[in-house]
Amino acid sequence: MSTYFAKANQKERVEKKWVVVDARDQIVGRLATRLARLLQGKTDPGYTPHVDTGIGVIVINAAHVRVTGNKAKDKIYKNFSGFPSGQRERTYERVMREDPTFVLKSAVKGMLPKSRMGRKALTHFLVYAGNEHPHSAQMPKVYETKEGKK
Repeated sequence: MSTYFAKANQKERVEKKWVVVDARDQIVGRLATRLARLLQGKTDPGYTPHVDTGIGVIVINAAHVRVTGNKAKDKIYKNFSGFPSGQRERTYERVMREDPTFVLKSAVKGMLPKSRMGRKALTHFLVYAGNEHPHSAQMPKVYETKEGKK
């Protein structure tokens, strides 16, 4: 018996599927791990590490995600411009006010591999703060992310 490996030129095997995930009342970290697995294709039996076999993910209601414990006040997002005194810090509360999609994007980005495959998977990850998305042409299916459901 031989192991199946997907090939990039086999379009029928590597056709991109899309799912819609409702992030309302989901915990950020737990949701991000599930989304990262979907984007990499690890939920698919034909997973191949060197071929993009992942599922495209559209996340709605990203403004309504939750964090546990004191993270709402204590979590800090840092970025550095590269210049002296160029480090900026923002709290979770401030980030959620300014751009609620950033929290989920950065959590999923941190869980993807730091390679070409991770960067490519991130291009198939779309996050919207509200309840609507403009991607009906992809014919996405609803994906349940609650505990115990798939």
